[in-house]
Amino acid sequence: MDTTRPVVILNNGVEMPVIGFGVFQIPPEQTADAVRNALACGYRLIDTAASYNNERQVGEGIRSSGMGREEVFVQTKLWISDYGYDSALHAFDRSLRKLGLDYVDLYLLHWPVPSDFAATVASYRAVEKLLVDGLVRAIGVCNFSPSHLERLLAEVNTPPAVNQVELHPYFTQRDLREFNAAHGIVTQSWSPICGVYRYFPTDPQKVKNCLEEPVIVDLAAKYAKTSAQVVLRWHLEHGLCPIPKSARPERIAENIDVFDFELTAEEVAAIDALDTGVRGGPDPKLVDTRMFPRRIED
Repeated sequence: MDTTRPVVILNNGVEMPVIGFGVFQIPPEQTADAVRNALACGYRLIDTAASYNNERQVGEGIRSSGMGREEVFVQTKLWISDYGYDSALHAFDRSLRKLGLDYVDLYLLHWPVPSDFAATVASYRAVEKLLVDGLVRAIGVCNFSPSHLERLLAEVNTPPAVNQVELHPYFTQRDLREFNAAHGIVTQSWSPICGVYRYFPTDPQKVKNCLEEPVIVDLAAKYAKTSAQVVLRWHLEHGLCPIPKSARPERIAENIDVFDFELTAEEVAAIDALDTGVRGGPDPKLVDTRMFPRRIED
């Protein structure tokens, strides 16, 4: 594992880079190049998912990068249409085959499904088996609220190492962060620079953009950084692990260039004050296969 960038130690002792490269909504034909660029810029964590339809290209990008397998932390996610014990094991095999890997560093349940939480638990138990069998190095969840986590922890043997959730200056999820920390669960931030408002705008004519907030623009000027770099630094100051995404080489390089400055406690608090308490993405309480009917092809 390359340790030139900071890492966090997960609750089972595995080292995970504190910042990762996400490939959500990067078209398959652009993914391999984007992954190669990211690895060349210093990223060592690549985040994908079965539902992103680009696992195969993520694997191609890693293999063509010249990096050794042990140098890259790869995480992917189980999609909700494959929930259930046997279905989850089959889905993992499919993801591993598409990635062209022998193991995955972190395997995550993509959403809770509250209307069929028994299937959610069964899926997690299957993922626990993958951990025991050495096919994954760590396991976790995405988009779980404290109540979802409490229900899960009551029924499984292995607490999640990571909970990847929507988190950015407009939706800071303080209570969830505190719950995760109290239970030894690392909080990983998806849509860390508020891109979710572009993906799911409630009003396409009034898209919220935290990068244009005066407090963030002023801090960018102060530190000779971009607004995106200031926001990513804000995540790091909170002990969060952001997963920024871009297919543009200059943005890929920019998003990891955040280790040469720090924000003061007062500056962090000023960004915290942007919190609206309103998420931009789907509400985990409502997620099920009717909301997301997509199925993953073998």
